Amino acid sequence: MASHLRTHSKSIPCIIIIVIVAFSLLNVTVSTHGLKNELFPEILRDEVVARLHQLGKVSDADGYLERTFLSPGSIRAGTLIRMWMEDAGLTTWVDGLGNVHGRFQPPNAGNKALLIGSHLDTVVDAGMFDGALGIVTAISALKVLNVTGRLRYLRHPVEVIAFSDEEGVRFQSTFLGSAAIAGVLPVSTLQIPDKNGLTVQNVLKENLIETTEENLKRLKYEPDSVLGYIEVHIEQGPVLESIGLPLAVVKGIAGQSRLKVTVKGSQGHAGTVPMSMRQDPMVAAAELIVSLESLCKRPHDFISSDGPDGHCNAFSIKSLAGSLVCTVGEISTWPSASNVIPGQVTFTVDIRTIDDTGREAVIYELSNQMHTICDRRSVSCLMERKHDADAISCDGGLNSQLKTASYAALKRMTGKDIGDVPVLMSGAGHDAMAMSHLTKVGMLFVRCRGGISHSPEEHVLDDDVWAAGLAIHAFLETNL
Repeated sequence: MASHLRTHSKSIPCIIIIVIVAFSLLNVTVSTHGLKNELFPEILRDEVVARLHQLGKVSDADGYLERTFLSPGSIRAGTLIRMWMEDAGLTTWVDGLGNVHGRFQPPNAGNKALLIGSHLDTVVDAGMFDGALGIVTAISALKVLNVTGRLRYLRHPVEVIAFSDEEGVRFQSTFLGSAAIAGVLPVSTLQIPDKNGLTVQNVLKENLIETTEENLKRLKYEPDSVLGYIEVHIEQGPVLESIGLPLAVVKGIAGQSRLKVTVKGSQGHAGTVPMSMRQDPMVAAAELIVSLESLCKRPHDFISSDGPDGHCNAFSIKSLAGSLVCTVGEISTWPSASNVIPGQVTFTVDIRTIDDTGREAVIYELSNQMHTICDRRSVSCLMERKHDADAISCDGGLNSQLKTASYAALKRMTGKDIGDVPVLMSGAGHDAMAMSHLTKVGMLFVRCRGGISHSPEEHVLDDDVWAAGLAIHAFLETNL
Protein backbone atom coordinates (compact mmCIF):
# COMPACT_ATOMS: atom_id res chain seq x y z
CA MET A 1 0.00 0.00 0.00
CA ALA A 2 2.80 2.37 0.89
CA SER A 3 4.56 1.46 -2.33
CA HIS A 4 1.39 2.27 -4.29
CA LEU A 5 1.10 5.65 -2.60
CA ARG A 6 4.71 6.45 -3.36
CA THR A 7 4.17 5.59 -7.03
CA HIS A 8 0.99 7.68 -7.20
CA SER A 9 2.62 10.65 -5.49
CA LYS A 10 5.43 10.62 -8.05
CA SER A 11 2.86 10.88 -10.87
CA ILE A 12 1.19 13.96 -9.41
CA PRO A 13 3.89 16.43 -10.57
CA CYS A 14 3.61 14.99 -14.08
CA ILE A 15 -0.13 15.57 -14.09
CA ILE A 16 0.39 19.15 -12.86
CA ILE A 17 2.91 19.79 -15.62
CA ILE A 18 0.50 18.45 -18.26
CA VAL A 19 -2.29 20.68 -16.91
CA ILE A 20 -0.02 23.75 -16.91
CA VAL A 21 1.08 23.06 -20.48
CA ALA A 22 -2.54 22.60 -21.57
CA PHE A 23 -3.55 25.91 -20.02
CA SER A 24 -0.55 27.61 -21.59
CA LEU A 25 -1.51 26.34 -25.01
CA LEU A 26 -5.09 27.49 -24.40
CA ASN A 27 -3.87 30.95 -23.44
CA VAL A 28 -1.71 31.17 -26.56
CA THR A 29 -4.70 30.24 -28.70
CA VAL A 30 -6.85 32.87 -27.01
CA SER A 31 -4.17 35.57 -27.22
CA THR A 32 -3.73 35.13 -30.97
CA HIS A 33 -7.32 36.27 -31.60
CA GLY A 34 -8.34 33.63 -34.08
CA LEU A 35 -5.18 31.64 -34.79
CA LYS A 36 -7.29 28.72 -35.95
CA ASN A 37 -8.39 30.38 -39.21
CA GLU A 38 -5.77 33.16 -39.19
CA LEU A 39 -8.24 35.86 -40.24
CA PHE A 40 -7.85 37.80 -36.98
CA PRO A 41 -11.10 39.84 -37.20
CA GLU A 42 -10.78 41.01 -33.57
CA ILE A 43 -7.58 42.90 -34.39
CA LEU A 44 -7.65 43.59 -38.13
CA ARG A 45 -11.31 44.62 -38.29
CA ASP A 46 -12.94 45.33 -34.94
CA GLU A 47 -9.97 46.95 -33.23
CA VAL A 48 -8.91 48.94 -36.30
CA VAL A 49 -12.44 50.28 -36.85
CA ALA A 50 -12.76 51.23 -33.15
CA ARG A 51 -9.41 53.02 -33.26
CA LEU A 52 -10.33 54.89 -36.44
CA HIS A 53 -13.51 56.14 -34.77
CA GLN A 54 -11.51 57.12 -31.69
CA LEU A 55 -8.96 58.99 -33.79
CA GLY A 56 -11.78 60.61 -35.77
CA LYS A 57 -12.94 62.36 -32.59
CA VAL A 58 -9.54 63.94 -31.95
CA SER A 59 -9.96 67.38 -33.46
CA ASP A 60 -9.04 71.04 -33.04
CA ALA A 61 -12.60 72.07 -33.93
CA ASP A 62 -16.01 71.57 -32.36
CA GLY A 63 -18.46 69.73 -34.58
CA TYR A 64 -16.06 68.68 -37.34
CA LEU A 65 -12.69 67.02 -37.82
CA GLU A 66 -9.61 69.18 -38.31
CA ARG A 67 -6.01 68.43 -37.38
CA THR A 68 -3.21 70.54 -38.82
CA PHE A 69 0.56 70.43 -38.43
CA LEU A 70 1.46 70.08 -34.71
CA SER A 71 -1.85 71.55 -33.58
CA PRO A 72 -3.14 70.46 -30.14
CA GLY A 73 -5.41 67.88 -31.81
CA SER A 74 -2.50 66.61 -33.87
CA ILE A 75 -0.37 66.17 -30.75
CA ARG A 76 -3.16 64.22 -29.02
CA ALA A 77 -3.58 62.04 -32.11
CA GLY A 78 0.15 61.36 -32.20
CA THR A 79 0.11 60.31 -28.54
CA LEU A 80 -2.70 57.83 -29.25
CA ILE A 81 -0.90 56.42 -32.28
CA ARG A 82 2.32 56.06 -30.31
CA MET A 83 0.45 54.12 -27.61
CA TRP A 84 -1.00 51.76 -30.24
CA MET A 85 2.45 51.27 -31.75
CA GLU A 86 3.82 50.23 -28.36
CA ASP A 87 0.85 47.90 -27.90
CA ALA A 88 1.99 46.18 -31.12
CA GLY A 89 5.49 45.67 -29.75
CA LEU A 90 7.16 48.60 -31.52
CA THR A 91 9.77 51.01 -30.17
CA THR A 92 8.51 54.57 -30.63
CA TRP A 93 9.82 58.12 -30.94
CA VAL A 94 8.92 61.53 -32.38
CA ASP A 95 11.42 63.11 -34.77
CA GLY A 96 12.45 66.72 -35.42
CA LEU A 97 9.48 67.45 -37.67
CA GLY A 98 6.81 65.84 -35.49
CA ASN A 99 6.58 62.51 -37.35
CA VAL A 100 5.63 59.62 -35.05
CA HIS A 101 7.71 56.47 -35.58
CA GLY A 102 7.22 52.89 -34.42
CA ARG A 103 9.91 50.33 -35.30
CA PHE A 104 10.54 46.65 -34.71
CA GLN A 105 14.09 45.38 -35.09
CA PRO A 106 14.04 41.57 -35.31
CA PRO A 107 17.06 39.74 -33.92
CA ASN A 108 19.57 38.82 -36.63
CA ALA A 109 17.60 40.83 -39.22
CA GLY A 110 19.15 42.64 -42.18
CA ASN A 111 19.88 46.34 -42.01
CA LYS A 112 17.38 47.54 -44.62
CA ALA A 113 13.98 48.41 -43.17
CA LEU A 114 10.56 48.35 -44.79
CA LEU A 115 8.74 51.62 -44.12
CA ILE A 116 4.94 51.71 -43.96
CA GLY A 117 3.06 54.93 -43.37
CA SER A 118 0.55 57.65 -44.05
CA HIS A 119 -0.39 61.00 -42.51
CA LEU A 120 -2.11 61.93 -39.25
CA ASP A 121 -3.09 65.48 -40.28
CA THR A 122 -6.40 66.26 -42.01
CA VAL A 123 -8.09 68.84 -44.16
CA VAL A 124 -10.75 71.13 -42.69
CA ASP A 125 -14.08 69.30 -42.12
CA ALA A 126 -12.40 65.98 -42.91
CA GLY A 127 -13.38 62.35 -42.96
CA MET A 128 -11.82 59.92 -40.51
CA PHE A 129 -10.22 57.47 -42.95
CA ASP A 130 -7.95 59.66 -45.09
CA GLY A 131 -4.42 59.07 -43.79
CA ALA A 132 -5.47 57.41 -40.54
CA LEU A 133 -6.49 54.14 -42.24
CA GLY A 134 -2.96 53.54 -43.53
CA ILE A 135 -1.39 54.14 -40.12
CA VAL A 136 -3.76 52.05 -38.00
CA THR A 137 -3.92 49.18 -40.52
CA ALA A 138 -0.12 48.87 -40.56
CA ILE A 139 0.10 48.91 -36.77
CA SER A 140 -2.56 46.21 -36.46
CA ALA A 141 -0.92 43.95 -39.06
CA LEU A 142 2.27 44.08 -37.00
CA LYS A 143 0.28 43.49 -33.81
CA VAL A 144 -1.05 40.24 -35.29
CA LEU A 145 2.52 39.14 -36.05
CA ASN A 146 3.48 40.06 -32.50
CA VAL A 147 0.71 38.19 -30.68
CA THR A 148 1.26 35.11 -32.84
CA GLY A 149 4.98 35.17 -32.07
CA ARG A 150 5.98 35.65 -35.69
CA LEU A 151 7.20 39.23 -35.54
CA ARG A 152 10.68 38.26 -34.34
CA TYR A 153 11.15 35.98 -37.34
CA LEU A 154 10.97 38.82 -39.89
CA ARG A 155 14.13 39.06 -41.99
CA HIS A 156 14.03 42.87 -42.09
CA PRO A 157 13.13 45.64 -39.64
CA VAL A 158 9.72 47.24 -40.13
CA GLU A 159 8.95 50.85 -39.28
CA VAL A 160 5.53 52.52 -39.26
CA ILE A 161 5.58 56.31 -39.71
CA ALA A 162 2.65 58.62 -38.99
CA PHE A 163 3.64 61.70 -40.97
CA SER A 164 2.94 65.05 -39.30
CA ASP A 165 1.82 66.94 -42.41
CA GLU A 166 0.69 65.81 -45.85
CA GLU A 167 -2.34 67.97 -46.53
CA GLY A 168 -0.50 71.30 -46.26
CA VAL A 169 -3.44 73.10 -44.66
CA ARG A 170 -1.53 75.14 -42.10
CA PHE A 171 1.52 76.22 -44.13
CA GLN A 172 0.30 75.63 -47.70
CA SER A 173 3.32 73.38 -48.24
CA THR A 174 2.47 69.71 -48.59
CA PHE A 175 4.47 66.64 -47.49
CA LEU A 176 6.38 68.40 -44.69
CA GLY A 177 6.78 65.15 -42.75
CA SER A 178 7.59 62.72 -45.55
CA ALA A 179 9.73 65.20 -47.49
CA ALA A 180 11.98 65.59 -44.43
CA ILE A 181 12.43 61.81 -44.18
CA ALA A 182 13.15 61.62 -47.92
CA GLY A 183 15.65 64.49 -47.70
CA VAL A 184 13.86 66.75 -50.19
CA LEU A 185 12.43 69.36 -47.80
CA PRO A 186 14.14 72.73 -48.42
CA VAL A 187 15.65 74.23 -45.27
CA SER A 188 13.81 77.47 -46.12
CA THR A 189 10.57 75.65 -45.25
CA LEU A 190 11.31 76.24 -41.57
CA GLN A 191 10.67 79.96 -42.11
CA ILE A 192 7.29 79.63 -43.87
CA PRO A 193 4.61 81.43 -41.79
CA ASP A 194 1.04 80.34 -41.15
CA LYS A 195 -1.90 82.77 -41.13
CA ASN A 196 -1.02 83.84 -37.60
CA GLY A 197 2.57 84.64 -38.49
CA LEU A 198 4.03 81.58 -36.74
CA THR A 199 6.73 79.83 -38.76
CA VAL A 200 7.24 76.07 -39.00
CA GLN A 201 10.25 76.49 -36.74
CA ASN A 202 8.19 78.50 -34.20
CA VAL A 203 5.57 75.75 -34.05
CA LEU A 204 8.21 73.06 -33.59
CA LYS A 205 9.79 75.05 -30.76
CA GLU A 206 6.38 75.51 -29.09
CA ASN A 207 6.19 71.71 -28.98
CA LEU A 208 9.70 71.40 -27.49
CA ILE A 209 11.22 70.27 -30.78
CA GLU A 210 14.43 72.15 -31.52
CA THR A 211 14.86 71.85 -35.28
CA THR A 212 17.24 74.19 -37.06
CA GLU A 213 18.36 74.44 -40.64
CA GLU A 214 21.50 72.56 -39.62
CA ASN A 215 19.87 69.55 -37.97
CA LEU A 216 16.93 69.35 -40.38
CA LYS A 217 19.21 67.43 -42.74
CA ARG A 218 19.76 64.77 -40.09
CA LEU A 219 16.14 63.64 -40.45
CA LYS A 220 16.92 62.25 -43.90
CA TYR A 221 17.08 58.47 -44.15
CA GLU A 222 19.91 57.00 -46.18
CA PRO A 223 18.68 55.11 -49.27
CA ASP A 224 20.81 52.07 -48.47
CA SER A 225 19.05 51.75 -45.10
CA VAL A 226 15.58 51.41 -46.64
CA LEU A 227 14.08 48.37 -48.36
CA GLY A 228 11.02 50.19 -49.69
CA TYR A 229 7.91 52.14 -48.69
CA ILE A 230 4.31 50.91 -48.60
CA GLU A 231 1.20 53.05 -48.13
CA VAL A 232 -2.41 51.97 -47.64
CA HIS A 233 -4.96 54.66 -48.51
CA ILE A 234 -8.61 55.05 -49.39
CA GLU A 235 -9.14 55.33 -53.13
CA GLN A 236 -10.80 58.77 -52.97
CA GLY A 237 -12.54 57.82 -56.20
CA PRO A 238 -15.47 55.66 -57.39
CA VAL A 239 -13.72 52.94 -59.45
CA LEU A 240 -13.47 50.17 -56.84
CA GLU A 241 -17.08 50.65 -55.80
CA SER A 242 -18.20 50.48 -59.43
CA ILE A 243 -16.42 47.14 -60.02
CA GLY A 244 -17.40 45.69 -56.65
CA LEU A 245 -13.93 45.01 -55.22
CA PRO A 246 -12.41 46.28 -51.96
CA LEU A 247 -8.72 46.55 -52.95
CA ALA A 248 -6.57 47.77 -55.82
CA VAL A 249 -2.88 48.29 -56.43
CA VAL A 250 -1.72 51.77 -57.48
CA LYS A 251 0.48 51.97 -60.57
CA GLY A 252 1.28 55.69 -60.31
CA ILE A 253 0.36 59.08 -58.87
CA ALA A 254 -0.45 62.20 -60.87
CA GLY A 255 1.95 65.14 -60.69
CA GLN A 256 0.61 68.35 -59.22
CA SER A 257 1.33 72.04 -58.95
CA ARG A 258 -0.12 74.51 -56.47
CA LEU A 259 -0.15 78.15 -57.49
CA LYS A 260 -1.03 81.36 -55.70
CA VAL A 261 -2.41 84.14 -57.91
CA THR A 262 -2.51 87.71 -56.57
CA VAL A 263 -4.52 90.36 -58.44
CA LYS A 264 -4.09 94.00 -57.38
CA GLY A 265 -6.35 96.85 -58.49
CA SER A 266 -7.59 100.19 -57.21
CA GLN A 267 -9.50 100.13 -53.93
CA GLY A 268 -12.48 102.47 -53.83
CA HIS A 269 -15.98 103.32 -52.66
CA ALA A 270 -18.62 100.92 -53.99
CA GLY A 271 -21.09 103.76 -54.57
CA THR A 272 -18.96 106.53 -56.04
CA VAL A 273 -16.55 105.02 -58.60
CA PRO A 274 -18.19 104.75 -62.07
CA MET A 275 -18.12 101.28 -63.61
CA SER A 276 -16.14 102.51 -66.62
CA MET A 277 -13.37 103.90 -64.39
CA ARG A 278 -12.82 100.92 -62.11
CA GLN A 279 -9.71 98.78 -61.82
CA ASP A 280 -11.49 95.96 -60.02
CA PRO A 281 -9.34 92.94 -59.13
CA MET A 282 -12.41 90.89 -58.20
CA VAL A 283 -13.88 90.77 -61.70
CA ALA A 284 -10.40 90.18 -63.14
CA ALA A 285 -9.98 87.23 -60.77
CA ALA A 286 -13.41 85.93 -61.74
CA GLU A 287 -12.49 86.05 -65.44
CA LEU A 288 -9.21 84.28 -64.72
CA ILE A 289 -10.99 81.48 -62.85
CA VAL A 290 -13.50 80.94 -65.66
CA SER A 291 -10.64 81.02 -68.16
CA LEU A 292 -8.83 78.34 -66.13
CA GLU A 293 -11.93 76.13 -66.22
CA SER A 294 -12.14 76.39 -70.01
CA LEU A 295 -8.44 75.63 -70.38
CA CYS A 296 -8.62 72.54 -68.20
CA LYS A 297 -11.82 71.21 -69.77
CA ARG A 298 -10.54 71.62 -73.33
CA PRO A 299 -6.72 71.85 -73.26
CA HIS A 300 -6.51 70.92 -76.95
CA ASP A 301 -8.30 74.20 -77.83
CA PHE A 302 -5.61 76.28 -76.13
CA ILE A 303 -2.31 74.39 -76.19
CA SER A 304 -0.53 74.16 -79.53
CA SER A 305 1.57 71.23 -80.67
CA ASP A 306 4.68 73.28 -79.92
CA GLY A 307 5.20 73.90 -76.23
CA PRO A 308 7.05 76.76 -74.56
CA ASP A 309 10.39 75.03 -75.19
CA GLY A 310 9.68 74.52 -78.89
CA HIS A 311 9.26 70.76 -78.59
CA CYS A 312 6.25 68.84 -79.80
CA ASN A 313 3.54 68.44 -77.17
CA ALA A 314 1.27 66.11 -79.16
CA PHE A 315 1.54 63.24 -76.68
CA SER A 316 1.00 65.59 -73.74
CA ILE A 317 -2.20 66.98 -75.22
CA LYS A 318 -3.55 63.48 -75.78
CA SER A 319 -2.75 62.36 -72.23
CA LEU A 320 -4.20 65.54 -70.71
CA ALA A 321 -7.68 64.71 -71.97
CA GLY A 322 -8.04 61.82 -69.55
CA SER A 323 -6.29 63.06 -66.44
CA LEU A 324 -6.14 66.86 -66.20
CA VAL A 325 -8.03 68.46 -63.28
CA CYS A 326 -7.79 72.07 -62.09
CA THR A 327 -9.27 73.55 -58.93
CA VAL A 328 -9.56 76.98 -57.31
CA GLY A 329 -10.09 76.11 -53.68
CA GLU A 330 -9.40 79.29 -51.75
CA ILE A 331 -10.18 82.96 -52.43
CA SER A 332 -9.43 85.92 -50.18
CA THR A 333 -10.02 89.65 -50.65
CA TRP A 334 -8.83 92.85 -49.03
CA PRO A 335 -10.38 94.70 -47.32
CA SER A 336 -13.33 92.32 -47.76
CA ALA A 337 -16.18 94.72 -47.06
CA SER A 338 -19.53 94.78 -48.86
CA ASN A 339 -19.33 98.51 -49.69
CA VAL A 340 -15.70 98.58 -50.87
CA ILE A 341 -14.20 97.77 -54.25
CA PRO A 342 -11.41 95.44 -53.15
CA GLY A 343 -7.82 96.45 -53.61
CA GLN A 344 -6.49 92.92 -53.80
CA VAL A 345 -7.79 89.42 -54.51
CA THR A 346 -5.79 86.25 -53.97
CA PHE A 347 -6.76 82.74 -55.01
CA THR A 348 -5.14 79.31 -55.17
CA VAL A 349 -4.90 77.02 -58.18
CA ASP A 350 -4.36 73.25 -57.94
CA ILE A 351 -3.38 71.53 -61.22
CA ARG A 352 -2.94 67.74 -61.53
CA THR A 353 -2.27 65.33 -64.37
CA ILE A 354 -0.33 62.14 -64.95
CA ASP A 355 1.73 63.92 -67.65
CA ASP A 356 4.30 66.35 -66.27
CA THR A 357 5.06 67.93 -69.65
CA GLY A 358 1.37 68.59 -70.16
CA ARG A 359 1.09 70.12 -66.71
CA GLU A 360 3.86 72.58 -67.54
CA ALA A 361 2.12 73.46 -70.81
CA VAL A 362 -1.12 74.21 -68.91
CA ILE A 363 0.69 76.49 -66.44
CA TYR A 364 2.43 78.28 -69.32
CA GLU A 365 -0.90 78.87 -71.10
CA LEU A 366 -2.58 80.00 -67.88
CA SER A 367 0.22 82.52 -67.37
CA ASN A 368 -0.32 83.89 -70.89
CA GLN A 369 -4.06 84.24 -70.33
CA MET A 370 -3.49 85.89 -66.96
CA HIS A 371 -1.29 88.62 -68.40
CA THR A 372 -3.73 89.22 -71.28
CA ILE A 373 -6.74 89.56 -68.97
CA CYS A 374 -4.94 91.68 -66.37
CA ASP A 375 -3.49 94.06 -68.97
CA ARG A 376 -6.92 94.54 -70.52
CA ARG A 377 -8.46 95.30 -67.11
CA SER A 378 -5.56 97.54 -65.97
CA VAL A 379 -4.77 95.49 -62.89
CA SER A 380 -1.51 93.81 -61.88
CA CYS A 381 -1.20 90.05 -61.55
CA LEU A 382 1.41 87.81 -59.94
CA MET A 383 1.54 84.01 -60.12
CA GLU A 384 3.66 82.17 -57.55
CA ARG A 385 4.43 78.45 -57.59
CA LYS A 386 3.94 77.19 -54.04
CA HIS A 387 4.36 73.46 -54.60
CA ASP A 388 5.39 71.12 -57.41
CA ALA A 389 5.49 67.33 -57.42
CA ASP A 390 6.28 65.23 -60.46
CA ALA A 391 4.12 62.25 -61.34
CA ILE A 392 5.56 58.99 -60.04
CA SER A 393 5.36 55.34 -61.01
CA CYS A 394 5.05 52.76 -58.27
CA ASP A 395 7.60 49.95 -58.23
CA GLY A 396 6.67 46.95 -60.35
CA GLY A 397 8.13 44.46 -57.90
CA LEU A 398 6.31 45.89 -54.90
CA ASN A 399 3.11 46.10 -56.93
CA SER A 400 3.39 42.43 -57.86
CA GLN A 401 3.89 41.48 -54.21
CA LEU A 402 0.97 43.67 -53.09
CA LYS A 403 -1.28 42.14 -55.77
CA THR A 404 -0.39 38.63 -54.64
CA ALA A 405 -0.97 39.50 -50.98
CA SER A 406 -4.29 41.24 -51.75
CA TYR A 407 -5.51 38.30 -53.84
CA ALA A 408 -4.60 35.86 -51.05
CA ALA A 409 -6.33 38.00 -48.42
CA LEU A 410 -9.55 38.34 -50.41
CA LYS A 411 -9.64 34.64 -51.25
CA ARG A 412 -9.17 33.74 -47.57
CA MET A 413 -11.98 36.12 -46.57
CA THR A 414 -14.49 35.07 -49.23
CA GLY A 415 -13.43 31.53 -50.08
CA LYS A 416 -13.76 32.54 -53.73
CA ASP A 417 -11.47 33.35 -56.63
CA ILE A 418 -12.01 37.11 -56.99
CA GLY A 419 -10.06 37.30 -60.24
CA ASP A 420 -7.30 39.76 -60.93
CA VAL A 421 -6.71 42.56 -58.40
CA PRO A 422 -7.23 45.85 -60.33
CA VAL A 423 -4.46 48.36 -60.95
CA LEU A 424 -5.41 52.06 -60.79
CA MET A 425 -3.85 55.50 -61.17
CA SER A 426 -4.10 58.00 -58.32
CA GLY A 427 -5.21 61.55 -59.06
CA ALA A 428 -4.63 62.54 -55.44
CA GLY A 429 -1.22 63.22 -53.97
CA HIS A 430 0.17 60.98 -51.24
CA ASP A 431 3.24 60.77 -49.01
CA ALA A 432 4.48 58.11 -51.44
CA MET A 433 5.27 60.96 -53.85
CA ALA A 434 7.85 62.41 -51.45
CA MET A 435 9.10 59.00 -50.38
CA SER A 436 9.77 58.04 -54.01
CA HIS A 437 12.80 60.35 -53.83
CA LEU A 438 14.22 58.02 -51.16
CA THR A 439 13.21 54.53 -52.19
CA LYS A 440 10.89 52.40 -54.31
CA VAL A 441 7.23 52.78 -53.33
CA GLY A 442 4.06 50.71 -53.50
CA MET A 443 0.47 51.64 -52.70
CA LEU A 444 -2.73 49.80 -51.92
CA PHE A 445 -6.11 51.46 -52.46
CA VAL A 446 -9.16 50.61 -50.33
CA ARG A 447 -12.72 51.12 -51.58
CA CYS A 448 -14.60 54.09 -50.15
CA ARG A 449 -18.33 54.73 -50.44
CA GLY A 450 -19.25 56.91 -53.40
CA GLY A 451 -15.60 57.79 -53.92
CA ILE A 452 -16.17 60.61 -51.41
CA SER A 453 -13.16 61.97 -49.53
CA HIS A 454 -12.12 65.18 -47.75
CA SER A 455 -15.61 65.17 -46.31
CA PRO A 456 -17.36 63.87 -43.19
CA GLU A 457 -19.27 61.60 -45.60
CA GLU A 458 -16.07 59.62 -46.17
CA HIS A 459 -16.77 55.97 -45.33
CA VAL A 460 -15.09 52.56 -45.60
CA LEU A 461 -16.90 49.29 -44.87
CA ASP A 462 -15.64 47.38 -41.83
CA ASP A 463 -14.91 44.31 -43.96
CA ASP A 464 -12.91 46.44 -46.42
CA VAL A 465 -10.79 47.67 -43.51
CA TRP A 466 -10.33 44.02 -42.60
CA ALA A 467 -9.31 43.12 -46.17
CA ALA A 468 -6.64 45.83 -46.17
CA GLY A 469 -5.23 44.60 -42.86
CA LEU A 470 -5.14 41.01 -44.07
CA ALA A 471 -3.37 42.09 -47.26
CA ILE A 472 -0.61 43.93 -45.34
CA HIS A 473 -0.32 41.01 -42.92
CA ALA A 474 0.06 38.61 -45.87
CA PHE A 475 2.60 40.93 -47.52
CA LEU A 476 4.74 41.03 -44.38
CA GLU A 477 4.59 37.28 -43.78
CA THR A 478 5.36 36.39 -47.39
CA ASN A 479 8.03 38.94 -48.29
CA LEU A 480 9.77 39.76 -45.02
